[in-house]
Amino acid sequence: MKFQSVTEILDFAIKKEEEARDFYLDLAGKVKNPVMVDVFRDFAHQEEGHKAKLLQVKADKMGLPGDAKIKDLKIGDNLEEIAPAPNLDYQSALIIAMKAEKNAFKLYNDLAAAAQDPGLKSILQGLAQEEAIHKLRFEVEYDDKFLSEN
Repeated sequence: MKFQSVTEILDFAIKKEEEARDFYLDLAGKVKNPVMVDVFRDFAHQEEGHKAKLLQVKADKMGLPGDAKIKDLKIGDNLEEIAPAPNLDYQSALIIAMKAEKNAFKLYNDLAAAAQDPGLKSILQGLAQEEAIHKLRFEVEYDDKFLSEN
């Protein structure tokens, strides 16, 4: 994937946030548990927020995170993949979310590594950091709800 401008990168990222929103809404439509429907709708709402943030970046009204390192608890890294199913519980939902955010982080890091232009590289690294923040949020929730109880 090759980008010619910051606008192309941001448009790509906005599309990815829309896909993530659609992914979570699709999951909300598949599960039967009303609590899980609400969880997935909340995740979708958060992806809408990420899209709004990117639209602000695109309009030069906001910046992306710098090169500060976001803590990675690596909780989701060693958990098995879970396929979306009608009877998902909250733990499974968090695993799915962690894995999705990790994939988005990896995508932006890979794109940044391939970028030749320092400005494009910086934007892509900022997007990767955003995804790392999202993943960390799910990891902390998972740790609080499931690992701390054991």
